[in-house]
Amino acid sequence: MDIKEFFEETKEAAICFSGGVDSAYLLSQAVKYAVKVKAYYVKSCFQPEFELEDALRLAEQLGAEMEVLNLGTSVLDEKVSSNPPDRCYYCKKKIMGAIKEAAARDGFDTILDGTNASDDAGDRPGMKALGEMKILSPLRICGLTKDEIRSLSREEGLFTWDKPAYACLATRIPTGVAISPEMLRKVENAEAALMDMGFSDFRVRVFGGGARLQLKEAQMAEALKKREEIVKALKPFFNEILLDMEAR
Repeated sequence: MDIKEFFEETKEAAICFSGGVDSAYLLSQAVKYAVKVKAYYVKSCFQPEFELEDALRLAEQLGAEMEVLNLGTSVLDEKVSSNPPDRCYYCKKKIMGAIKEAAARDGFDTILDGTNASDDAGDRPGMKALGEMKILSPLRICGLTKDEIRSLSREEGLFTWDKPAYACLATRIPTGVAISPEMLRKVENAEAALMDMGFSDFRVRVFGGGARLQLKEAQMAEALKKREEIVKALKPFFNEILLDMEAR
């Protein structure tokens, strides 16, 4: 089955939309082939502001209806904030629950997400939640890998085709370390500062009271060249600024 055939069978659907590569391509195909489609973006303390901006821009480009569901810090209930190994399962249940409620209000029975064929179900607690909540993943069903989705997105003229992968801010905090809104804001501000310096596809990971920067090998030399600028920009948020020498 290809994506066109999928939407020939699924004419109405709610789309879990993050503004990333996968959900952007999924939404583009849903708009192209389905009869009734609506995108739902869940805004929480786990998403940086630029993700919402990208989602709004993409929805406008496609002419797709989009609704922002603002959960704020309500995602940080005890099961999520304690940051257990299966934190993503509990978080996904909360986020998808909000989308299911909004979709049902709007008359949608089918909910789709952007999980692709490259995603490893064995290492994704959140995918267990998707199965329990009967969320369908058309890209995975159709066997589309990440590389294929990037290529197809480029053909579709989507600006997201080469967008770096971006996991939620909670992934920057080690398992077992409690997550707080303040800690998430520090990470977001630190990563925004590095983006403003021209860095891309990196992570600022919490390491005790410090920040451990994970960069691509090609950006290591630039980071050393801008060492003082980086320290100055990140010191308001972290006591120590460390560079991970094992390139991502």
